[in-house]
Amino acid sequence: MNNPIPYGRQNITEEDIQVVVETLKSDFLTQGPRIAEFEEDFASYVGSEYAVAVSNGTAALHLCALALDVKPGDKVITTPITFAASANCVRYCGGEVVFADIDTETYLLDINSVRQLLKSSPKGTYSGIIPVDFAGRAVNLEDFRKLAEEYELWIIEDSCHAPGGYFIDSKEQKQLCGNGKFADLAIFSFHPVKHIASGEGGMITTNDKELYEKLLSLRTHGILKNNDKYKNSIDFAGGDQEYPNWYMEMQDLGYNYRLTDFQAALGSSQLKRADQRLKRRREIAEIYFNAFKQRNFVKGQSGIVSGHAYHLYIIEVENRLGLYNYLREHKIFAQIHYIPCHLMPYYRDYGWKQGDMPKAENYYKACISLPMYPTLTEEEQNYVIEKVNSFYE
Repeated sequence: MNNPIPYGRQNITEEDIQVVVETLKSDFLTQGPRIAEFEEDFASYVGSEYAVAVSNGTAALHLCALALDVKPGDKVITTPITFAASANCVRYCGGEVVFADIDTETYLLDINSVRQLLKSSPKGTYSGIIPVDFAGRAVNLEDFRKLAEEYELWIIEDSCHAPGGYFIDSKEQKQLCGNGKFADLAIFSFHPVKHIASGEGGMITTNDKELYEKLLSLRTHGILKNNDKYKNSIDFAGGDQEYPNWYMEMQDLGYNYRLTDFQAALGSSQLKRADQRLKRRREIAEIYFNAFKQRNFVKGQSGIVSGHAYHLYIIEVENRLGLYNYLREHKIFAQIHYIPCHLMPYYRDYGWKQGDMPKAENYYKACISLPMYPTLTEEEQNYVIEKVNSFYE
């Protein structure tokens, strides 16, 4: 194989390029009509009432924490197997991150571990939960919602890996990731290796109008413009009555977390092919699963799961380090997802240590993410499978 095979790769078509060029030639580079178009398209895609486009997935998480009024002293539960931003958004607001272990079968936040944390503390100890649709597998949020209601908690669904993913609820209904039926807020990322690429970018979805309006303000410095909710017009400025379509007020401490119009245009263009690409990811996953299901060196794998969006395809193996380096020697750039968050030096400084999350730590010792992206060819995938097998022969 002459060309290197990365673990993930964007695919930009001529149609994508054309729509970006058209936007660059238009009157707006940012805060223009493409933003609203992308938001409406995305909300429709996941089945939510509202969507707010932002600069990246981390900004989306931060804004969610701000909108839910996370403050110093608030305790929030999340998984250690995730990108650090899922936890860091709580720290940005001064809150305390509490990790709960994972389910060894799904690699997702284990609801029983969360329940045990809640039962072992006085009611009111915790403020919220951030489950993660890790690798593209949808968390059963119906079960988490029941638990959250019992303990009066909010839920942020980190669905960066799972646009188009879903779980089946107790009524045998398909529940799309980010549809807002069970989580207060959900977030997505449009980093190049994700399902939808816009360079950088993120989206927040919700069915709560009050949270939606708060997010709109917080992503733009806390400023309201042409709004009927002004708190206290500045007398000498004249107010909205004298300066319609211009007057604005900063009412909260917000941020510049806006997306540009040309990024939104790219995102909308990519969204049109999202289902087609998701179908291809599932085809690739099935090939991997069948190739490795009888192999003794494979201790676990992502498998074939209804509703899985397959941002990643993970296998758990013996001698992971040896396989990782062997694949690199053959130009296959597999990846590791993730070092458990609680073992990062930053979180160790808050008292977390090895042994605190045994299931997550055992998973980390064995996990490796194989190349997974819609343009992965049959020849390339067969080469990956061949090299994994040959390492253990």
